[in-house]
Amino acid sequence: MRLLVTGGCGFIGSAFVHTAIERGAEVVNLDKLTYAGNPANVADLAEHPRYRFVHADIADAEAVSDAIAGADAVVNFAAESHVDRSILDPSEFIRTDVVGTAVLLDAARRAGVRRFVQVSTDEVYGSIPSGAFRETDPISPSSPYSASKAGGDLQVLAWHRTFGLDAVITRGSNTYGPRQYPEKLIPLFVTNALDGEPLPVYGDGMQVRDWIYVDDHCEGVWTAMERGAPGEVYNVGGGNEAPNLEITRRILELTGRDESLVRHVEDRPGHDRRYALDTCKLRALGWAPRHGFAEALEATVAWYRDRRDWWEPIKRGDYRRYYERQYGAHA
Repeated sequence: MRLLVTGGCGFIGSAFVHTAIERGAEVVNLDKLTYAGNPANVADLAEHPRYRFVHADIADAEAVSDAIAGADAVVNFAAESHVDRSILDPSEFIRTDVVGTAVLLDAARRAGVRRFVQVSTDEVYGSIPSGAFRETDPISPSSPYSASKAGGDLQVLAWHRTFGLDAVITRGSNTYGPRQYPEKLIPLFVTNALDGEPLPVYGDGMQVRDWIYVDDHCEGVWTAMERGAPGEVYNVGGGNEAPNLEITRRILELTGRDESLVRHVEDRPGHDRRYALDTCKLRALGWAPRHGFAEALEATVAWYRDRRDWWEPIKRGDYRRYYERQYGAHA
């Protein structure tokens, strides 16, 4: 099987690239290498005979057309994906998540790709006070990020219905693990705690998220790619609901720090209160998460503790300027 994986130098994308190589696939990895795209995440594959890297933007139709030639399937991880940054500047989110997805879909249709997988997010559903979202529930995005991802999802469904493109969508919950850019809650708080720096908790910290380990997320995407029905959506969640403040306290315990590092900062605009996913549809295809949250979180913290060489260079320069703009110089 030959795959075009977009965004394969990012956090989840690079993990999926490794999964695909391990399963015998040939992979073309197309990545723009924006701030969160890190070539180090796939450096071990540079000389692999079934791996090729293409430095390009999914909104570049010519580059995409060249990269997609001969692909059996496309798996689209390419996205601007951080809510906070989408509030600061939505334009790049629209370009990548909406325009880029349309370019990729059109290229897939013209190339006769047999399957298109759109990797999306639970955030497109909005907030749910109780229960869990099913794939048939309406979408109601709250942020420019989730709105841009919803726009991409709707295009995928339209290309399936109008052009007959064989496409599926996966909607994943909050994902964590090694090699995650340290702007998301877990890697940010782990690396800050390791350095004895404050942990900026939005509002009261009682926003609830469902956490899934990155390898389990990749397995879910692979299952949907192999076994999903054309035109269908599949939720990929870990079933590990917890308030952000509880996650914060677990991280402090695992890093040997106390709650004096917690800083409650002003909540962000439009912050969803709770996410939860019903994953019965994907489980019916034979998928289930294999990693327990406590053990996987401990392993994740250990990875960041041991791999300062990976994250310390990131948390300088432009990152530091963004961080101070977002949380304040003393957060």
